[in-house]
Amino acid sequence: MSLEVKLEAFEGPLDLLLHLIDKNKVEIYDIPISTITAQYLEYLSLMEKEDMDVTSEFLVMAAELMDIKCKMLLPREVNEEGEEEDPRAELVEKLLEHKMFKYLSGELAQRFDGGDMYFYRKQNLPSEVTSYEPPIDYAELVGDNNLQKLNEIFQELIRRQEDKIDPVRSTFGRIERESVDIDEKTLFIKAYVRKHKSFSFRKLLQEQATKAEIIVAFLVILEEIKLGEVTVTQDDTFADITITSNKFGEEMDEEEAVKTAMELEKEQS
Repeated sequence: MSLEVKLEAFEGPLDLLLHLIDKNKVEIYDIPISTITAQYLEYLSLMEKEDMDVTSEFLVMAAELMDIKCKMLLPREVNEEGEEEDPRAELVEKLLEHKMFKYLSGELAQRFDGGDMYFYRKQNLPSEVTSYEPPIDYAELVGDNNLQKLNEIFQELIRRQEDKIDPVRSTFGRIERESVDIDEKTLFIKAYVRKHKSFSFRKLLQEQATKAEIIVAFLVILEEIKLGEVTVTQDDTFADITITSNKFGEEMDEEEAVKTAMELEKEQS
């Protein structure tokens, strides 16, 4: 009794190679060429015995496998980057590509078979939507430019903007003008001096809200010293400066009093 062997139908040599790789459970990136080549030739011989047509592409693949097997026995060639080239690399790329198309074809066939189970509602859009035309023809606007070219243009514009930035001045802070009414602030400081018989110069400056107000207060005190309105004393070097009013308790005229009251109200708010 003769042993009957049933062969699977393969669409091509790459299909047969994928079958052998799956059968031997080997990594596709590290194909054992010697083992796979022997099994591939054995399949070809079985095909011939079963009177099956062995097409030229199967024979070409057999020759390619034998060529790769011979190259594996020789020293590896080195490319321009100094890396050894794998003789199996081209075959691996073909197998991966074939495997991807085979998977996609199976997915498409499955979707095609189940397509009659889906029903779609007819398009029902308002006339305003269907008749709308965009104000700009983006296809005409973009022209022959693709995403890569547009990205290159964008990067070039970014580089131009970076070149315009001054590496020194860009680190400077922003100077903002502080609005201080010198006349009103002067009246306020004078009223403060007349109200307090003796006070700390440091405390007076700490009560100012901004740098500009501190400068104005300092200048007013200097003016008061020049006019003899106040006396300045300091007990020791780096000690606190004490300012004594020479006109303590004196009333201001009506106009100065009104302006001072308005300034005090503004400071409290």
